[in-house]
Amino acid sequence: MFGKRGNEGFGQGGFGGSVSPVPPPIPAAPAAAIPSPGILPDAARDTAPRQPLAPPPAPAAQRRRPARTEEYYDTKSQVFSALIDTIDLSQLSKLDAESAREEIRDIVNDIITIKNFAMSISEQEELLEDICNDVLGYGPLEPLLARDDIADIMVNGAGQTFIEVGGKTIESDIRFRDNGQLLSICQRIVSQVGRRVDESSPICDARLPDGSRVNVIAPPLAIDGPALTIRKFKKDKLTLDQLVRFGAITPQGATLLQIIGRVRCNIVISGGTGSGKTTLLNCLTNYIDKEERVITCEDTAELQLQQPHVVRLETRPPNIEGEGEITMRDLVKNCLRMRPERIIVGEVRGPEVFDLLQAMNTGHDGSMGTIHANTPRECLSRMESMIAMGGFSLPAKTVREIISGSVDIVIQAARLRDGSRRITQITEVIGMEGDVIITQDLMRYEIEGEDANGRIIGRHISTGIGKPNFWDRARYYNEEKRLAAALDEMETKSN
Repeated sequence: MFGKRGNEGFGQGGFGGSVSPVPPPIPAAPAAAIPSPGILPDAARDTAPRQPLAPPPAPAAQRRRPARTEEYYDTKSQVFSALIDTIDLSQLSKLDAESAREEIRDIVNDIITIKNFAMSISEQEELLEDICNDVLGYGPLEPLLARDDIADIMVNGAGQTFIEVGGKTIESDIRFRDNGQLLSICQRIVSQVGRRVDESSPICDARLPDGSRVNVIAPPLAIDGPALTIRKFKKDKLTLDQLVRFGAITPQGATLLQIIGRVRCNIVISGGTGSGKTTLLNCLTNYIDKEERVITCEDTAELQLQQPHVVRLETRPPNIEGEGEITMRDLVKNCLRMRPERIIVGEVRGPEVFDLLQAMNTGHDGSMGTIHANTPRECLSRMESMIAMGGFSLPAKTVREIISGSVDIVIQAARLRDGSRRITQITEVIGMEGDVIITQDLMRYEIEGEDANGRIIGRHISTGIGKPNFWDRARYYNEEKRLAAALDEMETKSN
C-alpha cells in the first residue's frame, strides 16, 4: 500500500509535527532491499522467514519496563530510519488509527527480519510498540499518558522524566532519544490546538485531546533541553462523592458545597498550584441546572462541564508578527454580550478579575473562578491587587466594596505536605465594616498530627454558624431545610 517516501519531511500527511533527524543506519549484513508497495511481493511473502509476533503487551499501568540500553536505542534508530525511507505517510494518514498501527507493525516486522536483528520476542514487541508510538502518538510519553494513576508528568530534557503518583513525585525510567525528538513531540502536541513552540516562540500553553493541560518551554530559555509539563486529567471525572471517599471533605461539607452551587452563589476557589482547584470547580459545575446557559473562559480549555448548554472560549496568543492576541479580559468582556446565565473563568490571573466581578454584580449570579492564593483573606487581597495592576484608578474602599458585593463564597483548597489534597476552608463574604471586608468561616480543616507512615491526620470542623449569610438565597431555591440539616450535622460531628 505504501510507496517509498523519498525525502518528504516526517509529519506530512496529516500528522502535524516533525521528527528530529535520525543517525544514519549502521551497516548491517547484506540483505535484500527493503520492499516498498504492499510491504513484500506475494512470492516473497510465502518464502521470507518472519519473526513470530508476541501476544499483545499488558497494560502500561501494570508493567514496569526494564531500563533501556544504548544498544536498544541504536537498533531502534536503524529500524526507524528504514521505516521512514519505506513508508508513505500521506497514504498512512488515510487510515484509521488501528489500521495504521497494524500497517506500521507489519513493516517493522519485515525490516527486523530482513536486517536479521537478534531480538527476543518481548524485545521485538517492545520495539514495535515504541516505534508505533513515535509515528502515531507521543513517543515515550504514551505509556505514561495511558496510566490513570499519574497526576503530573514533568520532562526535564531528553534524559529525565518525573511523575506524580499518589501525591509523591518520583523519577520514571522513560527517556527520549535526544532533545530533538522531545521538541518534535512538543511541537506535535501544541500544533493540534493551533499553537507553536520554537526558538522565536519558546513558551507555549496547550492541551491534549482529553483536556490535560500542557506547558512547554524550549531552548534557548530552557538550558538543558525542552521542559514539558503535563497536568493529567483522570479519564473518569471526579465527583464530590469521590472527594468525600478520599477524605478531601466530609459528607456534610459536600452537601454544603452542593447547595452553594445549586443556589447560584458567586464562588471563588482559592489555592496553590496543584491543590485541586480545577478539579473542585468541575465538581461544583455538576450542580448547575441543565437549563442554564454557561459560558467558560480559559487560557487553555480544560474544564469538563456536563451540561448541554455550554459555550467554551479560549484565549489566543499573538502570532509570529506579534499580532492577533486575544486576552482573557477580551473573552470575559465579550461573553457578557452572549446572554450568559453563568460565567466561569478557569483561572483569574490579571485585570480580567474586574470584569468578572462586574458580571457577578450585574445579574450573572452563580459565576465561578479560581485564583492562586494561600488563604481566603489573601484571595480577596490578591483580587484587589490585580484590579490595581489593570490600571483602574479607583479608591481602595470602592474596590473592596465591589469585591464584597460580588463574591459570596471563597473555597480554599490545599495540597498538604504528605501529598494529600483537602478543602481546608469554606468562607463566606459578609460585607464591609469601615474599610475592611468582613468574612466568616463556615467550615475549616484542622491538622491534628500524623500517623506512622507520615500521613497527616486531621478533621473538618464546623465553626458553629447556624444561619449563613446566603440563607435567604437558599430559601428562595427551597434548600433551607437541607442547608440547616447539613450545618447541624456538621456541628454535631465536630463536638
